[in-house]
Amino acid sequence: MSLDATSAVQQKAKQRRTTLRPEISDEQRQEIKEAFELFDTDKDGALDYHELKVAMRALGFDLKKAEVLKILKDHDKTGGGLIGFDDFAKIMSERILAQDPHDEIRRAFQLFDDDHTGKISIRNLRRVAKEVGENLDADEL
Repeated sequence: MSLDATSAVQQKAKQRRTTLRPEISDEQRQEIKEAFELFDTDKDGALDYHELKVAMRALGFDLKKAEVLKILKDHDKTGGGLIGFDDFAKIMSERILAQDPHDEIRRAFQLFDDDHTGKISIRNLRRVAKEVGENLDADEL
């Protein structure tokens, strides 16, 4: 195989690797950044246990204490019980990509179906609209 052919094969293989690897959206990347900045309450550029737990919950991940402590232990570079933004962003990106969209839909549905009927009624819609500050009439619902 010539040098040009080898280079072309290597370039195609690289393109396949990069296109097959899913990535989070710019919007998700921004949400991760905002969660980090919001919950880094002492503005030291790192999250401690409590800040990490709340930041992860804000992004939709409600982990048990042991799981949060393990994340801190695995990514604490200074021994101070802290995680920096780069590690936080990497962890959250991986978790977001690993989410099952069907689970997300089920969770959203359960937020509406508070009476556990398996259906979303007008009463459910009215309650959610009121909770988010929307004043909708019966036709709009």
